[in-house]
Amino acid sequence: MAFGDMFSVESGATNQQIRVEPIQQRSAARLSALLDAAAEVVDEVGFDRITTAMVAERAGASIGTVYRYYPDRVAVLNALRDRADQRFRERVILELDINEPETWWDALDCAITAYVGLHRSEPGFRIMSFVDRDRTSFGDGVDGGFFATRLARVLAEEFGLPSGPDLIFRLEVAIEMADGIITRAFYSDPQGDERFIDESRRAVHDYLVGYYGPSASLVAPQKSAPGIPALALLAD
Repeated sequence: MAFGDMFSVESGATNQQIRVEPIQQRSAARLSALLDAAAEVVDEVGFDRITTAMVAERAGASIGTVYRYYPDRVAVLNALRDRADQRFRERVILELDINEPETWWDALDCAITAYVGLHRSEPGFRIMSFVDRDRTSFGDGVDGGFFATRLARVLAEEFGLPSGPDLIFRLEVAIEMADGIITRAFYSDPQGDERFIDESRRAVHDYLVGYYGPSASLVAPQKSAPGIPALALLAD
């Protein structure tokens, strides 16, 4: 099985937030431009202060155009977060494909590298910390359920970790640990404070080694043998 298959899922959240589904190419491009504008505004003012008027102005569109697709600012933020989550899963797949991890820690390290890399390169990626608690449970998105479940499957099938709810739960804990520390790393530094990034890796590594043993040293993943038959559980 390919990694991409393991991480794929139909993202219904975005479509649920859009008033008019953008079927035509022009509409799809307009929707993408609105989210690009929202990402820029999020980087400038944060997601707590963003308004639909700001998004419209940045996109060079009317406020009516924004409301055509999104009923309110929260819908815009949810759609932006869904897009960021999708791009994160695609980046994880890419990292796994490039590095061909030999151990479960190498695979996890690929996910951390993907998350750090997108914080540095993807406008508005801080939106991953946004949770609309009226719309969704805490476990949606990269924070828990989906990603931890699929990642657990990768680690069990490809690296021999014992599958089941305990592995999923511990990966959820590890994801929360890494997310919190990495978010802190980028709080005031757009490139991220390497001290916090290094500690996020160490915290996740040491926590999971306590349950699954020292199968790998805390080093950057190295290229190894031919590709893992797992590249398709993270993507669309």
